[in-house]
Amino acid sequence: MKTFDKIIALRMNQTIAVEGIKLYAYHGCLDEEGLIGGHYIVDVYMQTDFIEAAKTDDLTKTIDYCAVYEIAKKEMAIRSKLIEQVAMRIQQNIVSSFTTILKAKVRLTKLNPPMNGNVEKVYVEVE
Repeated sequence: MKTFDKIIALRMNQTIAVEGIKLYAYHGCLDEEGLIGGHYIVDVYMQTDFIEAAKTDDLTKTIDYCAVYEIAKKEMAIRSKLIEQVAMRIQQNIVSSFTTILKAKVRLTKLNPPMNGNVEKVYVEVE
C-alpha cells in the first residue's frame, strides 16, 4: 500500500469518544417525569481527523471534550417527551459545532425508566 493510501486509511479510522456524561434531566411522556426527573447517560463517538493534532500536540487541532460535554448538558436541559428528539439535537449540535467531524454517534441512555416492570435502562442511538 502506498504511503498516501495508508494516511487516507488512518484518517478514516480515528475516533474520539466522550463516554459516561451523567446528567439529571426531565424527559418523558409522563407529567411526573417532567416534575421528578431522572438519571441519564450520554455517550458521544466522533469519527474525525486528528492526525495533525497527534503530530503537533496542538489542542486546537482536535475536538474539545469540554465543549462536547457542554453541548450535551445544554440539550439535556431542554425538556422533551422523547429521548429520540434529545439525542438527535445533541448529535446535530455536535456535528455543526466541529468542522472536522466526519461522522458522529450519540447514545442517550435513560436509567430506571418508569415502566410496568423491572427495567434497568433504555437507550437510543443517533448516527
